Amino acid sequence: MQILFVASTNMSVECILKNVTHTVGEGPHWEESTKTLHYVDLQSGDLHRWNSVTGKDEVMHFEVELKGTKNRFNDGKCDSKGRLWAGTMGYEDKSGNIEMEIGHLYCFDLDGKIKSHLDKLCISNGLCWTEDNKTMYLIDSTPQKVFAFDYNEDTCEISNQRVVVDFAKNPELGWPDGMTIDTEGMIWVACYKGAKVVRFDPKTGNELRSIPIPALRVTSCCFGGKNYDELYVTCATQDADKSELSKYPLTGSVFRVTGLGVKGFPPNNYKGAV
Repeated sequence: MQILFVASTNMSVECILKNVTHTVGEGPHWEESTKTLHYVDLQSGDLHRWNSVTGKDEVMHFEVELKGTKNRFNDGKCDSKGRLWAGTMGYEDKSGNIEMEIGHLYCFDLDGKIKSHLDKLCISNGLCWTEDNKTMYLIDSTPQKVFAFDYNEDTCEISNQRVVVDFAKNPELGWPDGMTIDTEGMIWVACYKGAKVVRFDPKTGNELRSIPIPALRVTSCCFGGKNYDELYVTCATQDADKSELSKYPLTGSVFRVTGLGVKGFPPNNYKGAV
């Protein structure tokens, strides 16, 4: 493993898996029981399982075919009740053009029923909830906004949509992608084409901390490790040209940030019938 950046606070960024994803590295998820990081190589149809104890990275390939629509799922997480929330995005052609405002945010309930809670999304992305489960955060990448909703944990309803962070006001941030939350209630947002992960105060929208990542297309992040004080970061290779790959030779890698001085929460898992 290669230490890439060390700050005066003993915070460090290291590459734990070099150039392992060839399209869009995404969806990091820490499995506590096995001390394993799960993540996907989205367009390749590959699910990776990196065991932090053995260092082994296993890959499982899936053939995925959606019938009746060109939409695809893009990101998802489980809430505190074990319901799976997942959002879709429109078809993306070879030039990177995406059909706008045809994505939905769905909830897969414990009884197997599926309900759409939000429509007219462009690229439904990062999700997380506050510790008291009264607020849900959701990213829509193309309008470059992080939204907050009042969340009813019992009825599974969202309301009072509002913008808490607007990336369009700061072009250096790129586009908001994946997201996680720490135990202090601050959100960590992966900055696609921003080469960083940024910690925001969702109550004020203020940028609190910026973590440089040696890859331009940062896609997502999650807390993991024994004490959930390590931040795991994925990135994309897709659409990167030779110039970008030369400047960012670790494109497609997985990174670990330590020494942040904050912790995250153990992830929720789906509790319904499979």
